[in-house]
Amino acid sequence: MKRKNIKYILIFSFIGIFMSCDKDLDLSPLHTISDGTFWKSASDFEKAANAFYGSLGGHGNGTRDQNSDITVGAGTNGTSNGSLTLEGGPGWGGSYSAIRAATKITENYDIAVDIQAETARYAAEARFFRARTYANLVRTFGDVPLVKRTLDLESEELDAPRAPRADVVAYILEDLDWAIANLPEQSELNLAVEDGRVTKGAALALKSRIGLFEGTWAKYHSTGGDVNGYLDASIDASQKLIGSGEYDLYTEGGPNVNYRNLFLTPGQGSSESILASRFSEEIGRSHNTTRWIWTKINSPTKVLADMYICTDGLPIDKSPLFQGYDTMTSEFENRDPRMNQTFHAPNNGDVDLLGDVQLVPNIGRGGNGSTSSGYRGLKFFSDDEDCQRGQCFYDYMVMRYAEVLLNLAEALYERNGSITDAELDMTINKLRDRVGVAHLTNSLTTTNGLAMLWQIRNERTVELAYEGFRFDDLRRWKESENFLPMPLLGVKFIGSEFETTPPNAGITQDVDSDGFIIADPIANRSFDQRLYLFPVPIGEIQLNPNLTQNPGW
Repeated sequence: MKRKNIKYILIFSFIGIFMSCDKDLDLSPLHTISDGTFWKSASDFEKAANAFYGSLGGHGNGTRDQNSDITVGAGTNGTSNGSLTLEGGPGWGGSYSAIRAATKITENYDIAVDIQAETARYAAEARFFRARTYANLVRTFGDVPLVKRTLDLESEELDAPRAPRADVVAYILEDLDWAIANLPEQSELNLAVEDGRVTKGAALALKSRIGLFEGTWAKYHSTGGDVNGYLDASIDASQKLIGSGEYDLYTEGGPNVNYRNLFLTPGQGSSESILASRFSEEIGRSHNTTRWIWTKINSPTKVLADMYICTDGLPIDKSPLFQGYDTMTSEFENRDPRMNQTFHAPNNGDVDLLGDVQLVPNIGRGGNGSTSSGYRGLKFFSDDEDCQRGQCFYDYMVMRYAEVLLNLAEALYERNGSITDAELDMTINKLRDRVGVAHLTNSLTTTNGLAMLWQIRNERTVELAYEGFRFDDLRRWKESENFLPMPLLGVKFIGSEFETTPPNAGITQDVDSDGFIIADPIANRSFDQRLYLFPVPIGEIQLNPNLTQNPGW
């Protein structure tokens, strides 16, 4: 599959999006190009829109979700354990640089009326990225300055206060609706030169994501926002994307490999991918995710391990199929196949790193195959030797069809207080069918005393593990104080095969009263209510005295 246009996307991303300014709002001209010589053709607008694609990011060296409770690194994580300081919070200068660049495109689109037919899609791309950037700001800080035009040194908006969250979200949804109306479908792209560009499906998926986030945030944080309106927006966008027929789940290879392969080269460009951050040898863009995963930089925890249901559709504390923890492999038996495709089970013979045949986890020590929890990650791990040496080219899916199915199921339940079996069949059960697990039904939850909402949330966590959703999910559900200030546990060590099998035999491990490894002790972990919103950057408040700080900071 050719990706000639991606080279331009990446070049412009580095000279555009990543050239941020220390000041609150970057006032430099877009790429230092004069308006008098630019904005004359569709090609100009395309080149300007290319600048945003670098902001799609990547795998994060396999460390996504380390700020939550489902993975643990070799060291501490200030967000996960509640030790984040005012000075250590995220900034927003780069985000406003991106917003300015996007607004520059939309303003010049309005001016260049004679070429609007050719440039509408690029203005729509700009609105998509502006909406995405504002959504990230709102998710992080809550109320933020709302800038709707490009500014100069005399603009009064430079000293504007933070706009109410609801006003910013309304602007986001307005941008997305415009983008949806003006972007092409995936099937309408000329893949030889347009593969990887934002589509109508991407804008619908983003609206689905944002509507769910804002609806549940308003509901559980009692902010007074339009709970049902946001949830309806999510439901509508999800249903339109599903109804478009443009996307489907990746199922190649069968239930024991399809989930893992989805995130590697075999699943690249599949019908499940809605928007991806592209890597390839052709454009000289690679990553080192596989080697990072093979160290203890980001090990799965017992929290995540225990969330995988058994093949009968029941959680491990309800299912007679669960085989316990006494051997190194017993807890992997009769489980949702996604577990064996997210975790590297001991002695599964599936992965050797450049000839390393040691398939028993190296607990608590460095080197290949090491892990701080006793569990090792497998998701995003490639068997390709060049990749294992540090040069990987598989894409990172920023948005995929499975998330939209999960968004719809959760939004329907949150909106209506219930979900029908037919709605489950068109959402969550499609994910279970992919891996051959029994369906989630109202009868199953009622008979076994399960809470449907938590089954939906559980499905979301295991399907999207290692993709960076867990921390924000806990925040929007207002459950962070119930899940984050807990010790991060690993495998059962005392009384299991791990205790007597090399290379861990005779090694002292810090364990709890039940013999499970303590990868991060309770003494290191806390959660303060102020962490539901990150601190407004100190430097921004110094520049603009009308900005207020978030509670508790």
